[in-house]
Amino acid sequence: MANKATGLARIIKAAGYSYKGLTAAWQNEAAFRQESVAAVVAIILAIWLDVGAIARILLIGSVLLVMIIELLNSAIEAVVDRVGTDYHELSGRAKDMGSAAVSLTIVLALLVWGSVLWQHFS
Repeated sequence: MANKATGLARIIKAAGYSYKGLTAAWQNEAAFRQESVAAVVAIILAIWLDVGAIARILLIGSVLLVMIIELLNSAIEAVVDRVGTDYHELSGRAKDMGSAAVSLTIVLALLVWGSVLWQHFS
């Protein structure tokens, strides 16, 4: 089903779909809720810290990247679960890869935060 909306109407519809996606993630994904709370705390801390603009962008951007990858992982899991609950090697692999992507992004965020905080407090 093709979307016929153009211009501002298309942007408004896209915003609505995004809101529905965020709402679904919040309602159905515990990991998303936990990471959202951590993100709010981290973003407040990044704004409060006396660091330069680039460091602040890196701090906030790394946290937002974790949220983006978690949303993509949740989307992959939802599609795999819709296909069926029976075990299939490819389904398991897709879910495992999505989880690995989230984990690597968290490691990246920790490296960014560690580097910025190390430089700030040393």
